Amino acid sequence: MSSRSPSRQVVVVGGGIAGLATAAQLEEQAARRARDVDVVVVEGADRLGGNIQTDRVDGFTIENGPNGFLDNVEATPALVRSLGLEDRVIQADESAAVRYLWRKAALRRLPTGPVSFLRSPILSLRGRLRLLSEPWMPTVSGDETIYEFARRRIGDEAARVLVGSMVSGVFAGDIERLSLPAAFPKMRAMEQEHGSLVRAMIAKMRARRAVRKAESRGEDVGEATRPGGPAGPGGTLTSFAGGMQELVQAAASRLRKPARTGWKIEHLARRNGGGWHLGARSGEVLEADAVVLTVPSRHATPLLSPLDSELGELTSAIGAAPIVVVALGLEPSRIPRPLDGFGFLVPRGEGPRILGCLWDSSIFPGHRAPESKVLIRVMIGGAHDEEICDLSDDEILSEVRRDLATTLGLPTDVRPDLERIYRYPAGISQYEIGHLQRLDAMNRRLTDLPGLWLGGSSYYGVAMNACIAKAVEQASEILDWL
Repeated sequence: MSSRSPSRQVVVVGGGIAGLATAAQLEEQAARRARDVDVVVVEGADRLGGNIQTDRVDGFTIENGPNGFLDNVEATPALVRSLGLEDRVIQADESAAVRYLWRKAALRRLPTGPVSFLRSPILSLRGRLRLLSEPWMPTVSGDETIYEFARRRIGDEAARVLVGSMVSGVFAGDIERLSLPAAFPKMRAMEQEHGSLVRAMIAKMRARRAVRKAESRGEDVGEATRPGGPAGPGGTLTSFAGGMQELVQAAASRLRKPARTGWKIEHLARRNGGGWHLGARSGEVLEADAVVLTVPSRHATPLLSPLDSELGELTSAIGAAPIVVVALGLEPSRIPRPLDGFGFLVPRGEGPRILGCLWDSSIFPGHRAPESKVLIRVMIGGAHDEEICDLSDDEILSEVRRDLATTLGLPTDVRPDLERIYRYPAGISQYEIGHLQRLDAMNRRLTDLPGLWLGGSSYYGVAMNACIAKAVEQASEILDWL
């Protein structure tokens, strides 16, 4: 007669999407392996979701943070399916492929192909001609800033205008400080594999055409490749009818043990004989065989420094850019131009202080605003505007109204039906030069702390897709280790 092995306990610290996905994966993979593993999620705040939160006010569905996810990373759709949310999924309207840039005192539609780029006034003639030489530029390996990479490949003007605004939209960051291989590893891979971004895009378009032909012949092609382009990354922006918080709620509801909110970890120590001891501010204690810290690096640092000062220094070196999101709901007649697309970005130095504006009710028509209303969200702040969170609500609204008057023609005396301000003083992690080397050093230090993992947006990707994909990988590692 065999005796059942005792249950192993894993504590996941952090109830954002990274922590919830890690917990969900641990339970799902443990069930497949017939392993007895207890998973407990603890969250210091009084709610789950981290930066993912959806407000529903007067018929408006307002995302405090991310607008959705791209469907080109299988880990996220797989999580959606496992949670039974398929019938709640919505995809961005086709018009969301249209994107604008505020350039030379006008909203200019971003071109999507080589010919349209050469005709577009977004860049000067000299800047456009410089783009033609991209296929013959030398390749470089190793770490370099996004600006150094873009200037080398497409020239200074295109680097600052096109790439700079794109980086503001994703990281709210400084292209002269962020690391290309850490922040955009696929871009580095495109250069290394094809020797040119243009050649890489052509290869992806050919692959896509081949997929379509195979589909037309009735062949099973699996997950089709969606090539990205200058107007944005590949994949289709996807969300849920009731907003992104549906994913958080579904993931939390499926956990075998309810997540503990308001449980702020203040002490993490190794346990005699192996395992971990976690102490909360309330005095409550948890014991665990393994711990996954999915909280931002600034919150992980005080827990790690007493265990390993060098590890604490490494995590403390990962900064974050502040961001403020301003949501405005109003009648479309108040805006002199149609909101016919995804929205617009503002390159640095073009005048407006805002980073960009998303036209949410155009991206997901019928799901984000009541009929006869529109919802837009403005992003302001970032690595070049770190004092933004020091401003009062009135000061922030004044800055936003002024810039929307300039870019959209919205009169400054118009008072929207809805105004909401969401502040994130440390909103988006910044993967600056040396980030990958820091990760390598952190992983070496973690080998001396068996049973401890670091996850979340501070380390392996700021996008939700990256957090979920890493959660799948780490859950497998943890179960192997246990």
